[in-house]
Amino acid sequence: MTSIHIRKGVLEDWPVIAAANSALAAETEGKQLSPEALEPGVRAALLDEHKAQYFVAVIDDRVVGQVMHTREWSDWRNGEIWWLQSVYVVPAHRGCGVFRALYEHVYNLAAANKDVVGLRLYVERENDRAQQTYHKLGMRMPGYHVMEALFEADKSTPQ
Repeated sequence: MTSIHIRKGVLEDWPVIAAANSALAAETEGKQLSPEALEPGVRAALLDEHKAQYFVAVIDDRVVGQVMHTREWSDWRNGEIWWLQSVYVVPAHRGCGVFRALYEHVYNLAAANKDVVGLRLYVERENDRAQQTYHKLGMRMPGYHVMEALFEADKSTPQ
């Protein structure tokens, strides 16, 4: 069996992380991400752990998967909830334990941190394969729907 090594993402990983994020958006939502926004966004996260933190899965010196986490403060729980985002595994390595290794790494970091009260992620409704993976790892549907108001260039009028 091939060994999967999990490590913190570093600035030099930005091109492969940006490419994975672009592939993720195309695969899950049919979206083309703007490199002018995506690439500096990935670099900003890699440079500032307060924005986000990436972890990458490496096999034979090649990044084959990634996960990013961001922090949400829960006043109800008096602690942080870590949101898992930008989850991607190279197609040739899916079903081989790459995401499990990434998830277990982040889960163990979160569980060891007294300020963290749980993990969350969002998943496309039609992405049954991902949902099955998350269920197998012990994650459950909390009964919430995610709603959003994303800003475009003009923030002056609520949409």
